[in-house]
Amino acid sequence: MSHHLSGPNLRSPLDDARLDMTDLFAFTVPGDRTVLILNVNPIAPTGGREFHPDAVYRINVDTDDDHRADIAFSFVFSPPENGRQTVTVHRATGDQARSHEAAGQQIFTDVPVDLGAETGGSTTAENGPYKLYAGLRSDPFFADLDGIVAKFQWTGVDWGADKNVFGIVLEMPNSELGTDPAIGVWGRVSVRQDGQLKSVDRGAHPSLTAYFNAEDVKDAYNVGEPADDWGTYSEPWAAVLEHFGDYDRQSAEQALRTVLPDILRYDRSKPASYPNGRTLTDDVTSARLTMLTAGKVPTDHIGPHTDLLPDFPYLGTPHSS
Repeated sequence: MSHHLSGPNLRSPLDDARLDMTDLFAFTVPGDRTVLILNVNPIAPTGGREFHPDAVYRINVDTDDDHRADIAFSFVFSPPENGRQTVTVHRATGDQARSHEAAGQQIFTDVPVDLGAETGGSTTAENGPYKLYAGLRSDPFFADLDGIVAKFQWTGVDWGADKNVFGIVLEMPNSELGTDPAIGVWGRVSVRQDGQLKSVDRGAHPSLTAYFNAEDVKDAYNVGEPADDWGTYSEPWAAVLEHFGDYDRQSAEQALRTVLPDILRYDRSKPASYPNGRTLTDDVTSARLTMLTAGKVPTDHIGPHTDLLPDFPYLGTPHSS
């Protein structure tokens, strides 16, 4: 899947869907504003009816291309009570941005989360230049997953057509992410266990860990930092491309430069289109199939969803269970 079921053996990290990051999006909208979206909890609300109250959900932003966070937005959620939950958002910079802890300025405090009783963005919050939404939404991911499993014997069925996720949507002026239009973005989910905060999922580009990482590597990958990705994963991932796409080593390494380090690069002076940022309609499944097979399998013939909203929070209203 895109980034669904990113723990070992096609399971969620720690077998908890609330900790499972599905997709990351970065695009601009009119008014010189940047939108960042982190989706978690595949097949929501089946795997969990609220965000994990002991987790830190985070969107990291690299503003100087050193593959380390310069700005980080952390989202922490209250324990659910009587079917209600709130979210507090921190904006960290500098050294605080490189810690996985929620730190820095609180830009939202105790904002109601939409756990499904409300739809249509009615729980949208605004504070100064920022807009926030967190809650149950339609999953924008589209792919013929059964056809992929069947070795590219396409079924014409979109796996994500009726699925939901928990979406975190943050919109802000472009200037909040620095003066350079070029940024790098990645997501991370950490959870506190025995008093320690442990990273259990991270990533930016779709479908990487599913295709490239062996089962005994996935946990270590989810703990890791993008700055270490090339040195750690370029050789084994090049071997995967050599196997699937008949690449030679040089062309395999060149192809991997797009996705390693696992940071979504986005030059906001240019239109967002994956891999320059990612919009909700970008066909990332076909992009990954093309990469894996060196163009021999260019598409799964599934198009984007039609329930997306033209305005904030952009993700479609959730499907009924």
